[in-house]
Amino acid sequence: MITGYKVSGHAGYAESGHDVVCAGVSTAVQMTANMLTEIFKIPADISVDENRIGIRLPDPLPSEGVKIMDGLELQIQQIKEEFPRFIQIKHTEV
Repeated sequence: MITGYKVSGHAGYAESGHDVVCAGVSTAVQMTANMLTEIFKIPADISVDENRIGIRLPDPLPSEGVKIMDGLELQIQQIKEEFPRFIQIKHTEV
């Protein structure tokens, strides 16, 4: 079960501002954060730093939030399938 996500770095597919891989991942993560906090009103912990975005669901885990995070995972997996050299996915247990 996905309870959080950290995205960092640049894809390196193209120059900054022209990197469709980076833009696709960034957009998916931003939409996920907005869906959680603004649409479903889930008090998720969203952190944004230089080249890093983090999302963590609150405890107890809201079922809607888990499904939204599953959607983010699916979207990033699909981008990775199309651009396998430019995305790394690491799963960790907490």
